[in-house]
Amino acid sequence: MEIYMWWLDLDLASKEWLRENLRSAELPEDVQKGIGSAGGDAALTAADWDFIETQSEFVD
Repeated sequence: MEIYMWWLDLDLASKEWLRENLRSAELPEDVQKGIGSAGGDAALTAADWDFIETQSEFVD
């Protein structure tokens, strides 16, 4: 599922971690669980990271 479809359902703590740790090779377990609960895949693509870096704050 595309990130913009589940980003709004992601918990704030996970969003903040992702924004502060852009393109991290490893995600903490709680962030992975948050992404899964919101409907996303635990492995983020380059396009997902691009969204987080450039557009995620506009969507919130």
